[in-house]
Amino acid sequence: MIVFNQANTGRVEYMLDILNIRGFTFFEQVQGRGTNGGEPRRGTHAWPEMNSCVITIVEDDQLPALLESIKKLDMRNEEVGVRAFVWDIVAIV
Repeated sequence: MIVFNQANTGRVEYMLDILNIRGFTFFEQVQGRGTNGGEPRRGTHAWPEMNSCVITIVEDDQLPALLESIKKLDMRNEEVGVRAFVWDIVAIV
């Protein structure tokens, strides 16, 4: 799962294309606040920015490149923020 400021939407979609990650589910208008001092993203007058989220399932050998790309994107502008969360998928129906 990749959570990112909407300002990074095009970059995240481009990253998935470059890494040949075709399948994903995209959520717009995701609200939240980062654990490491991140500003709230609430879509309100006080906190007008919003996040988006992509959920994708990748093969184990694709994961290192994906995480490295996410890290580089985050370092490009740490105030905007992008985070990845990884867990095992035990079954798909």
